[in-house]
Amino acid sequence: MSDWSAGQPPKSPRPQQPGGRYDYYRQAREPRGGPPPPPPPHRGIRPPAHDTPPPRPRRKPRRWGRRIGVTLAVLVVLLGALVLYLDSLLQRTAALSFSGQAADSSGTNWLLVGSDSREGLDEARREELSAGDAGGRRTDSMMLVHIPGSGGQPALISLPRDSYVAIPGHGKDKLNAAFSYGGPQLLAQTIEQATGVHIDHYAEIGFGGFADLVDAVGGVEICLDEPMNDDMANVHLQAGCQELDGPTALGFVRARYSLKGGDLERAQNQRKLLAALVDKATGPATLLNPFRLFPLATGASKTFLVNDGDHIWHLASLALAMGDISSGQGVTTAVPFGRFGKAANGGSVIVWDHDKASRLFEAIAHDQPIPQDLIGQ
Repeated sequence: MSDWSAGQPPKSPRPQQPGGRYDYYRQAREPRGGPPPPPPPHRGIRPPAHDTPPPRPRRKPRRWGRRIGVTLAVLVVLLGALVLYLDSLLQRTAALSFSGQAADSSGTNWLLVGSDSREGLDEARREELSAGDAGGRRTDSMMLVHIPGSGGQPALISLPRDSYVAIPGHGKDKLNAAFSYGGPQLLAQTIEQATGVHIDHYAEIGFGGFADLVDAVGGVEICLDEPMNDDMANVHLQAGCQELDGPTALGFVRARYSLKGGDLERAQNQRKLLAALVDKATGPATLLNPFRLFPLATGASKTFLVNDGDHIWHLASLALAMGDISSGQGVTTAVPFGRFGKAANGGSVIVWDHDKASRLFEAIAHDQPIPQDLIGQ
C-alpha cells in the first residue's frame, strides 16, 4: 500500500524548521507558493488613521513687530498732518524785516505783544469784553522772553508801555507809541535800538484771542491781596483766590487806573496772569483732555500773529520755556525803574534806571545769567 492510500501526504521536499524539525500543520495552512505578498502601497491618498486625531492646521506666526511698526508710522503721519494744519492757521506779518539794530547771540529772544485789536469781534463780543469801538491797534503789554542757548534759566522781562524811549523817525515818546506809529515792525526796531538785544521771534495776540485761550483751559486762578475795582476795564474782583474766565481775565490785565502802582503794577499783574495761563495750559488736566487740548491748540494757532518766518514748532519751544518760568524754574522781572518823568506833550512817562537796565540787557545780549540784584524789580 502506498503512502497516499494510507492517508499520508505526498512526498515532497520537507522544509526544515529551526532545529531541523518539520512543521506539517504550518505547511498545510499555507497555500502553495508561500505567504501572500503585502498589499501595494497607496499612492496619493493616505488611509485614515482612526486611532489618532487629524493634525491641526499650521498657524502663521503673528508678526507683532510689523503691526507695531505700521501703527507707529500711521501715528507719525497723523501727527505731522496735525502740525502742518495748525501751522497753516497762524497769521503772519513782516514784523522783523527791518535792518537789525543789534547783533545776534546764541540765545533766542521773543517779543510778546498784547494788542487791543478788535479785529474779528462782533458787537456782542465787544460788549462782553468791554472792548469799545476804538479803531486801529495799540499795545497794552510788551514782554521780552529770553531762552538761553546754554541751557540756563529762561527769563521774562516786562517792558512798561509808558517807557520813555527814542523811536526811529519820531523822536522820544512812550514805547507803545511805536506800535501806533508803525505797527510790529517799528515796535521791534525801537526795542532793539533801546535794549541792544536782537529779537528772533515775534508773537502778538488781540483781545478776543486772549480771552478765548483762557476759556479754552477752563479759566485761571488768581490770588489778590486787595480787591480790584476798575470801571474803565470793567473788572470787579474780591480779595483772595478766585477763578477768572476769559472776559474777566482780560479786564484784570488791562486794569490800570485803579492800581496804586499804575503801569508798573499792571505789568506785574500781566506776568502773574500769563504764568497762571501757561501753568494751566501745560498741566495734566489740559494735556490729557482732548476736549481742552485741541480747542487750545487750534485757538492759539488762529489768534496768534507771528513773524513771517515763525512756525508752530517755534511757538512750542516758547511754550516749554514759559512752562519753566511759570513753575519757578525761570526768571521774571521788569526793566529797572528809575523815575517818573514828563513827556514833551506833558504826559507821565517811566524813565529806566540807565545803569541797571544796561546791565540787564547786556546779560541777555551775551546769553549770560541775569544778575541777582536785578531780579524781582
